[in-house]
Amino acid sequence: MIPVRACPFDLSPAEAEALQRAWADDVVEEDHLGSVERIAGVDVAYEKAGDRVFAAVVVLDAATLEVVEEVTHVETVSFPYVSGLFSFRELPPVVACLAQLTRRPDLVVCDAHGRAHPRRFGLACHLGVLFDVPTIGCAKTLLVGQHGHLGKRRGHDAALTHEGEVVGLALRTRDRVKPVYVSVGHRVSLPTARRKVLDLAPRYRLPETTRAADQRVNALRRAS
Repeated sequence: MIPVRACPFDLSPAEAEALQRAWADDVVEEDHLGSVERIAGVDVAYEKAGDRVFAAVVVLDAATLEVVEEVTHVETVSFPYVSGLFSFRELPPVVACLAQLTRRPDLVVCDAHGRAHPRRFGLACHLGVLFDVPTIGCAKTLLVGQHGHLGKRRGHDAALTHEGEVVGLALRTRDRVKPVYVSVGHRVSLPTARRKVLDLAPRYRLPETTRAADQRVNALRRAS
């Protein structure tokens, strides 16, 4: 995969925030997906006693959820740890992974936020706009916003709102297990994002894309 636009990552935090605000207007919140046969999961892990970052992209067959391709990359962290600016810290090694894929995925699910972000431009949006690829944010924890009552059964959801705007939803993927937080990344509507996450999480809380990428990146970290 080749980015469709240039994106500098060696920015100051103020410059990075300005880029997020500018590019947030380019996010498409409607479905422009086409046939979804290959779905990629993206994950990043950090060296426990060092400054290296490990990234993995694992591609699953959408019908069987079997792994069909995986790539990894290791590099030195070059951007500071700043809340709301994780994409500038984590995307460089992910971009390197995506460049190695033999075939472009039809959808990317990020272990991160999309629109559910202070400037409506989390990592899932950043990746989606950078590559013009359909993306979904599916995070384990909240970054911004709040939601009302959430039922206890799989499939129950509640709108996630921030500053009077719906930015995503809390989604129960297993009965009586804490939810995940789903938001639009790019070229996927929120209802479709909800459905895709449920399809990808038939047995566990997290989507199989996230589980596969997490397992691969942590194995890489342990071996390094």
